[in-house]
Amino acid sequence: MTTGVRRRMGVEERRQQLIGVALELFSQRSPDEVSIDEIAAAAGISRPLVYHYFPGKLSLYEAALKRAAEDLAGRFVEPHEGPLGARLLRVMRRFFDFVDDHGPGFSALMRGGPAVGSSRTNALIDGVRQAAYVQILSHFDITTPPPARLELVVRSWISLVESTALIWLEGRRIPREELEAQLVQDFAALTTVSAAYDEEMAAILRRLSF
Repeated sequence: MTTGVRRRMGVEERRQQLIGVALELFSQRSPDEVSIDEIAAAAGISRPLVYHYFPGKLSLYEAALKRAAEDLAGRFVEPHEGPLGARLLRVMRRFFDFVDDHGPGFSALMRGGPAVGSSRTNALIDGVRQAAYVQILSHFDITTPPPARLELVVRSWISLVESTALIWLEGRRIPREELEAQLVQDFAALTTVSAAYDEEMAAILRRLSF
């Protein structure tokens, strides 16, 4: 008979394990509904050992949020090839993959969860929004500061995507694929209306294939 031996994890390896376990639980329920005891049990360690690696639940939440934020920001990275609409549709598919997989955690993050009031948490959220803005703006091939109207359009659209995802999570009453396509069309509409009022925006759109 062979006896299994539990491998001892290093400090960083254990921290990463706990972050992964927390993210998995946060994908099922809002973070403020998940206890340290549940995280410890899922990781196969004791509650005191969790506190050895993280001072408290907020610290672990912020570490998990940092990993999720990096993942979410990375989903806006898209090669500059093909029509802009096709690029944005791929971005939306990856974004909604994340939203679909981490619904409760995504909702708690955007609406305010256990880390409310934490400047580090707010900075991570703002970082995701800024990363999305930079990535979307990069598809317009502008090396100088962007026109005010273009900045307004891109930032407004990112806010629209965020709020749409939150509403969709409440009941998923609209097929995901339709919503993703609608958001791409919303971006086209926003840029088209803006171009009607601003020649600089019109010139930018003429250079792109949507």
